[in-house]
Amino acid sequence: MKVVLTTPYYPPHMGGVEVHVRNLALRLKEGGFDVEVISSSGYDDSVRVRTVPSIPIPYSPIPLIFPRVCGAVYHSHIPSPFFAREITKRGLRPHVVTYHNDVVIPERVNGYRIPAKIGSIVEKINEEITIPILESADVIIATTKSYAKTSPILSKFEVEIVPNAIDVNRYEFCEDKEDYVIYIGRLVEYKGLPILLEAMSIVQREIPLRLVVVGDGEDRQRFENLAKRLGVEVTFTGRASEERKIDLLKRARILVLPSQSRLEAFGIVLLEAMACGTPVIGSNIAGVRDVAKEGGLVFYDVEDLVEKILKLATNDALAKSLGRKGRKAVEDRYDWDVVIEKIKMIYSAVV
Repeated sequence: MKVVLTTPYYPPHMGGVEVHVRNLALRLKEGGFDVEVISSSGYDDSVRVRTVPSIPIPYSPIPLIFPRVCGAVYHSHIPSPFFAREITKRGLRPHVVTYHNDVVIPERVNGYRIPAKIGSIVEKINEEITIPILESADVIIATTKSYAKTSPILSKFEVEIVPNAIDVNRYEFCEDKEDYVIYIGRLVEYKGLPILLEAMSIVQREIPLRLVVVGDGEDRQRFENLAKRLGVEVTFTGRASEERKIDLLKRARILVLPSQSRLEAFGIVLLEAMACGTPVIGSNIAGVRDVAKEGGLVFYDVEDLVEKILKLATNDALAKSLGRKGRKAVEDRYDWDVVIEKIKMIYSAVV
C-alpha cells in the first residue's frame, strides 16, 4: 500500500509536526508501506521526499505547484492548511488529516509585535480554509480528547484520538537525579519560559535548584536578560544534540513545560522526560494537561508552579513514583510500536 504524506515542512527543518511526520514515515516504511512525502522543504536518505517551490510565509508555506501523486491513502498534517488543501482540491481520497493544533497568532513573531486585529484576520482566514478540508476528510485525527473538545474548529467534527509517540527504547530510565529543573523547547514567547523564570527566582530562594534551558529561538536574548534581572541561576545551552538532550533529561529532577498558548497542543517533550523517569510539570491547558498528568503534575499560575516544583524537588518518594508511572504510561500508550498500529487500522478502515 502506498501512503502519501503531506506536511508544510520536513526535517531537517525542526518542529514537533516535522519530527512526527518523519517518524511516521519511517515506521510505515519499516512496516512494508510505500511512502512518499510532499513538503516545501526537507530531505531524507531513508524516505522519498518531494519538495515543491512554495511561497515562504512563516509557519505556513503555500505551494506554487503540486506534483501529480497517486496513493492508496493520503495523509495530511496541519495546522498550516495549504498542502492539505491541494489534496482536497484534487479530490484525492481517502484523505486522512491529522490536526495537530489550532492557529493562534502570538503577540510577537520574530521579535515583532503583531496587532491583535491582524492576528484575528489571519486566524479567520485559516479557519475558512481549514473547515472545508476537514469537511471532506475521510478521517480526522486529534492527539488528545481535551484539545479536540475545546478547539473552535475541531469541536465541530467527529475525530479519532491518536496520540503523538516516541521510540521509548531510545530513552534510558534513570532514578539518580541531579539538582536542576530542565526546560526543552524553542525560545519563543508562547512557550511560557518567562513564567518558569519567575517561578525559579522564587524557588531558588528556598532550595539550591538550578535551571537548565535547552533550545534556541528568536526571544533567547530577551529571556537571558530577564533571567539576569530576576537573579535566576540558569544555564542556556542553546541547541543540543539528541544524545546530549537525552542525557540532560534523564538526570534532571523535573521537566517543566510552561506553554500558555493553544499552539502547544500536546508536548512531545513530556513523553521524552517520562520515558527517562523524570517527573513532569505541565501547564493546565488542553492537551498538555492530559499528557502531564500521566507522569507528573499540572500548574495554574506562577504561585502554583512554585509550589509544585518545591513539592517534587523535596519529596523524593513522590518524584520517583511519578517517574515510574510516567515510564509505564509511555511504554503502554505512547510508544511508536503502539501508535503505528492505530494509524494502520485507520488506513485499513478507509481503503
